[in-house]
Formats: sequence, structure tokens, C-alpha cells
Amino acid sequence: MQYKTYFDSPVGNLLLSSDGENLTGLWIENQKYYAKGLVQDAECRDELEIFQQVKVWLSAYFAGENPDIRELPIKLCGSPFQQRVWNILREIPYGKTITYAEIAKKVAKMEGKPFTSAQAAGGAVGHNPISIVIPCHRVVGSNGNLTGYAGGIDTKIQLLELEHTDMTGFFKPKK
Repeated sequence: MQYKTYFDSPVGNLLLSSDGENLTGLWIENQKYYAKGLVQDAECRDELEIFQQVKVWLSAYFAGENPDIRELPIKLCGSPFQQRVWNILREIPYGKTITYAEIAKKVAKMEGKPFTSAQAAGGAVGHNPISIVIPCHRVVGSNGNLTGYAGGIDTKIQLLELEHTDMTGFFKPKK
């Protein structure tokens, strides 16, 4: 069974999903791949313990704190490649960034390959099913461009600013 609830955040309404014990999805309203993998008949269960935990975590995060991702039981469903990329995302420190190319190098090393494309890594980053908690917003282009956030570039910038990320040298897209 899948369950869902909502959380009103400074970046918009968030949809959370769970299998009853683990967080399985977190999407920003109108983001690319919104609710991907969530069944249409998911039952709304605001009172689930996992949802209460995630809401406390999110409240702390949006209050400018740095809550530990390890506090939350998370279950990710994806290919082995996606799992590797998402696990790398989980290790990006609060207020820091990493490039798609750096992620690709880490994945190549894990797989014992000489090369993995940054574009392939970017595809996996873009399909991250647990936005914000698994910090795909901390991934930037090698040339300093703030690109590639399924929740929108403005939201990415808002999250990085919330974390007091040094954005010196980043190129924000023109509106």
C-alpha cells in the first residue's frame, strides 16, 4: 500500500509518499516527474509516524537548520545506476555543491569503469524521487551554471541560499 500527505513549504506545496514505514517520495508541486511512481489510489494518511518525522525534518530544514538525513527511514526504488547516484547525493554536505562531472567520476570508480558520462549522471539526478531531503539541488554544472533542477532554477537558488551556500562564480540563468 502507498500513502501520501502534503506539506506547505516556502518553495511550494510538497507531496510526500510512503510505504507506511519509509519515505519513498517527496516532490515539489509542478516539478518535472511529479509523483512519478506514486499510485493514483494512494491513501492520504497525515497521521503516519513517518510523515510526522519528515514534517519535523522539513520544518527544521526550512528554519535554516541542518537536520541529518540519516534520521529518516528512506526507501529508494530505481536502477542500480540511479541508486549509486542518489547515494552520492546523500553525502553532499549542507551548504556545499558538487558537479555532475564529479558525480560521474565517483560512479565510474564505484563501477570499476574508466568513464561515466556526466549527462547520464544528470539524468539520474533529475529522477531523484525524494527532492530536498536527498539534495539534488546541490548539483551544479562544471562551468558554474545553476542548471538542471526538476523543481525549477528559482527553487534551486532559493534552497542554496537557505543553506547559505557560497554561490560566488555561479551563473544564474536569465529570466
